[in-house]
Amino acid sequence: MITPKDFYRKLDNLIAKIGKEKTSQYFLSSIAAELEKTFGEDLKIAHGRLYKESGDEYVLVSPPSKAKNLRMAPKLSTHAEAVKRVLENGSYIYDDPQLSIDPQIGIPGEYSIPAAFYIRRKSKRWLFIFELKSGWVRDEVEFCFNAVRSALNYRMFSDAVQNEYEQAALIQRSLLPATTPKIGGYQIAARSKPAELVVGDFYDYFEFDEEMYGVSIGDASGHGLLAAMLVRDVVTGLRMGMEKELKMVHTIKKLNRVLHRSTYSSRFATLFYAEIERNGNLIYANAGHPGPLLVRGDSVQELKANGTILGALPEIAIQRAIARFELNSVLVMYSDGIFERHNRHDEQFGIPRLKKLVIRNQQKTAPEILDLIFDTVFQYGHGANWEDDATAVVIKRVNE
Repeated sequence: MITPKDFYRKLDNLIAKIGKEKTSQYFLSSIAAELEKTFGEDLKIAHGRLYKESGDEYVLVSPPSKAKNLRMAPKLSTHAEAVKRVLENGSYIYDDPQLSIDPQIGIPGEYSIPAAFYIRRKSKRWLFIFELKSGWVRDEVEFCFNAVRSALNYRMFSDAVQNEYEQAALIQRSLLPATTPKIGGYQIAARSKPAELVVGDFYDYFEFDEEMYGVSIGDASGHGLLAAMLVRDVVTGLRMGMEKELKMVHTIKKLNRVLHRSTYSSRFATLFYAEIERNGNLIYANAGHPGPLLVRGDSVQELKANGTILGALPEIAIQRAIARFELNSVLVMYSDGIFERHNRHDEQFGIPRLKKLVIRNQQKTAPEILDLIFDTVFQYGHGANWEDDATAVVIKRVNE
């Protein structure tokens, strides 16, 4: 009989391997082999095999490595009583001679009885089946199987969640503009740095015709998947609603009503949307977003909020406003991850520093100003990871 100390040490090592080993198509087969290798002699476990659910059957996908003369069932019916027992209990030892999950186990000859456990990932299940040889101890086998089963289920759940999280990030990244529009008389550059895998900031462009284009920036409250879902709704809603002939205020109010009905009441988003004409007229609406900076010389005009945030209330008050985008002026749109970044003394970078930075460097191109903003703000935080999603769009009006 294995000593408790050795048993727990071996089990701990096996569970650590389950958590760390790279997932592949052979992952579960390798764990079945490792379980037998680790505890075969101590717990009298032999001939591990793996079955994968396929319709109304479990199909053998991984026979024992030393299975030359070993006979085993290639398929198991999900309706068989023996299969139902393990699915009901998580693990099961078939010590009743009248019930066996594999009739080939325990035929006259050397003593052996079946033992099995199952794991699942979403709607798919796998059966691990072993043979127990003479000298097995129920408490030890059940404890080992249930511990391994729990570790595998958690790993499968974690992989599924991570995969979905990565898929959500991929979908969200696809919502951001793949290219920057080429607008006569304007330089445009944009960037978004996520604090997590999934970003809560967004920006977008709307190319109407040669005389006018639109641009937006926003920030969904929170981080992670819920923020990503809200970003998706806002971006999709704007793309469907914004047309040259439609009024921006009407579209934003309608979008707000949709968001209020479809999101949690504690979830909201800020939004700045502007339409810029070739001649320099800038018409905008700001639903609670930090005011973009319109810089010309030593003058800085903040395009402050003229409406409330989206999604929190069924109806919002918002209006449009007009500014003049003069030649050589620079428009900087940003999220709060830019100006709220802290240094080691817990001081924010702040909007005044951002204004001075743009004023000092307004002669540079839009991409150069964008690089300078991110480099300066990042270094202000001493190279630490971004505390919040950081996004900026820089537009400079230049000669045709």
